[in-house]
Amino acid sequence: MKQRTLWSAALVVGLTLTAGCGSAAGPGTSSGGSTDELVVWDWKSGDAKAAAYVEKARADFAKKHPGVKVEFVAQPFDQYYTLLGAAIQSGKGPDVIMFNGGGQIRDRADALAPLDDHVADDRKRLAGWDAFTKGGKVYAAPVTLQGHPIYYNKDLYQKAGLDAPAKTWDGFVKDCGVISQKTGAKCFALGNKEGIGIQFFLSATGSAVLTPQEYDDWITGKRNWSSPDVKRIFELWKQAGDSGLNTDGANSTPMFNDAFAAFNSGKAANVIGLMSDVGHWKDFAEFLTPEKVGVVVAPSVNSAANPSLPFDGGIGYAIAKWTKDPKVASDLVRSLTSTDALKAFYDNGGAIASDTTIDTAAGGPAVKTIVSEVKNGKPALHVALSSKTIDLMGRLSQQLLSGSITVDEVLQQLAASDKTG
Repeated sequence: MKQRTLWSAALVVGLTLTAGCGSAAGPGTSSGGSTDELVVWDWKSGDAKAAAYVEKARADFAKKHPGVKVEFVAQPFDQYYTLLGAAIQSGKGPDVIMFNGGGQIRDRADALAPLDDHVADDRKRLAGWDAFTKGGKVYAAPVTLQGHPIYYNKDLYQKAGLDAPAKTWDGFVKDCGVISQKTGAKCFALGNKEGIGIQFFLSATGSAVLTPQEYDDWITGKRNWSSPDVKRIFELWKQAGDSGLNTDGANSTPMFNDAFAAFNSGKAANVIGLMSDVGHWKDFAEFLTPEKVGVVVAPSVNSAANPSLPFDGGIGYAIAKWTKDPKVASDLVRSLTSTDALKAFYDNGGAIASDTTIDTAAGGPAVKTIVSEVKNGKPALHVALSSKTIDLMGRLSQQLLSGSITVDEVLQQLAASDKTG
């Protein structure tokens, strides 16, 4: 695998989990076929933390195209890709589309216009392009860097007489027992109602289990689902559930935001969170105070592994193939990824994103740790999978926690799904 791009402690912060794509009226309606209006769908523009970001982007775009109206239409996140699928099937609707990186955009690349010719000047300033690339072509400009650090509550560790999470899995689990005995807190805050918890777990723990070669092979598509190390990751997921390491009722608990609320309230000593927007360092610091929020990479499971921070481009803006004027639409994408707009997200939301020119040094100890780990980070394992396989993995992960399926059966089904794409 090629070396990840290095940069100083100047990373931008932006919006996580946003997707802009659509029509003002709905998935079956175009933006009018007009060059004087562009419509953006997302599920975040109504958030107060996004207001300054949107206004900065609007202002930047207005300088280039003062006569073009931009309309943001917020969609519910849990229905977003269903609505988007309907728009794509009809062949009309959105002008500008924001996606999660990985399978969600790669599976829909045929409906998008390549951006390579439009964003050439942004390639060095922004990081995270790989998550929005398919077949050597770029289909979205990255807004955030998204990753999955393990956050821990320093106060709970100190009450248990511990300094920080152990660096090996066995030591980590042993310390969780001490914390539970002395504080009553569980080891992990987990929400897997939507099947998202397994994505976080796979990517956060994977580099601590797989050898570097296995990890690189996974990212490049040479996944061996029968590997003992791959099996070990899913065994650990099951072990955590069977041995009571997780907060109660994980399969009925939403990740957003119930699992994070459990961590914030001291019901769990650790949580696999995000780098961006929610379930991240700034969110936790508002409840625990910045000094009590710690960040670590996964504890080592395999001595031949090299634990690291998993991260990719988190969300990015694309343009629909059917948009009337791709040049104008791409200018809006560039405004939505401009330094001023992304800095506004950093200031208001605290989400680490794609712009390498914004200084995050004043963000506090958790940000400092995350930034220091980025230079050695690798792409997240789940991002390399197709959306079909990710959806299946979510359902199977719930069955593993309930005890209605075996790890071997899970791996057989995932291998078959991965093979067919």
